[in-house]
This record gives sequence, C-alpha cells and structure tokens, in this order.
Amino acid sequence: MQPRRQKRLLAIVLIVGLVTAAVGAMLYALQQNIDLFYTPTQLIEGLGKDKVIPQPGQRLRIGGMVVDGSVKRDPNTLKVQFDVVDTGPSVTIIYQGILPDLFREGQGIVAQGILQDSRTIIASEVLAKHDEEYMPPEVAEAMKGIKHVPPVNKPANGSY
Repeated sequence: MQPRRQKRLLAIVLIVGLVTAAVGAMLYALQQNIDLFYTPTQLIEGLGKDKVIPQPGQRLRIGGMVVDGSVKRDPNTLKVQFDVVDTGPSVTIIYQGILPDLFREGQGIVAQGILQDSRTIIASEVLAKHDEEYMPPEVAEAMKGIKHVPPVNKPANGSY
C-alpha cells in the first residue's frame, strides 16, 4: 500500500473512532436525564412484558387522575400530598410548591419526580391539563380503559 493511501486510511479510521467515542459519551451522559413515563398501575405492577419495576431514587414521570378527597395541604407550607390513580391501585405524590391553577380533584395530571418508595413519589413538577378535552398523549394511551365524560349542563326545565 502506498504511504499516501495509508495516511488517508489512518485518518478515516481515526475520524470514525472519534465520532463513535463522542456519540457513546453523549449517550452515557444523557442516560442520567431520561425520565420514563409510568401510570400508577405500571409503577406498582411493572412495565412491559418483563414487568420491570423502577427502583427507589429513580427519576420518572407519572400520570393519572387525582383521586377525589385525597388532596392534603400543609397549612404552614406549600407542601401538598395527593393520590393519583388510573384503572388500578393509587400512588401518593408529595409536592412542595405552587400547583397549577387547573389542578383539582378528578382531573388528569402528570408529575415528574423521584420515586421514594414503591408507592410514593417526591415530585419536582406537576402539570395539569389545560381544558376538559385535553389529556397528555402518554396518559391518554395508558388510560384507554377509563372514559372521561365532561359534565352536561342541562336546562332547568329538562329540554335541550
């Protein structure tokens, strides 16, 4: 092989190696920032066909409906605790901060935070849906079995 071709081949191999190393380093760094989405049932029973259950300390996002009567507010701080449910068991979310204006019982939310134990999440962010018809795509897909029917305003005389 000619020396000129050897230099070109070496340069190409070196460039491919550096690009591969850079992509590998980026994926490794981003691995710590991946937040998987769960429903309360998936969080407790496991996700996928292997039934993988997240470990305490793992960052995640969870979505579901706020259980009626479950919102407990600390009168001295902004700490709020509430339960979220889909079609199965409920999960407790603890949040320190101001909740969105549209947050209320019986409405869909998505919370992002850290799993404290198998049924408790310390949330760093809580998102509420913005109108009666909207639901985040992940929550809508996971909650296909639940039908959310908006209330119907009937006239006093019963006619439409």
